[in-house]
Amino acid sequence: MNAMILTTTPTVEGRRILEYKGVVTGETIVGANVLKDFLAGLSDFFGGRSGTYEKVLRNAKDSAMREMQERAAAVGANAIVGIDLDYEAIGQNGSMLMVTCSGTAVLI
Repeated sequence: MNAMILTTTPTVEGRRILEYKGVVTGETIVGANVLKDFLAGLSDFFGGRSGTYEKVLRNAKDSAMREMQERAAAVGANAIVGIDLDYEAIGQNGSMLMVTCSGTAVLI
C-alpha cells in the first residue's frame, strides 16, 4: 500500500484529483500533569525551551493526523488536501491541549 499524500495545499502538483471523498477530521485532547507543569516552569524560569511540552505537542499533532488519515482511508481516499491544524488550550485554567486537524479526502 502506498503512503497517503498529505498536503496543506488544495492540489497535489503533477497529480489530478479524480474524486472528492469529503471532509475528514482528527482530534486529540491531552492533559498536562503536575510534574510536566513543574518541569516546564523550571525551563521557562531559566529561559530555555520546554522540551516536555514540545514532545506532548508533537505527539498530540501526530495522533490527530493519524486519526484523520484513518478516516480518509476508510472512505477510499489516498490523499488529503487542504489540511488545517489548530491548537487550543482548553479546560480549567487551560490545563488541557486540544489539537484538531481537517482536510479534504481525495482519490488521486
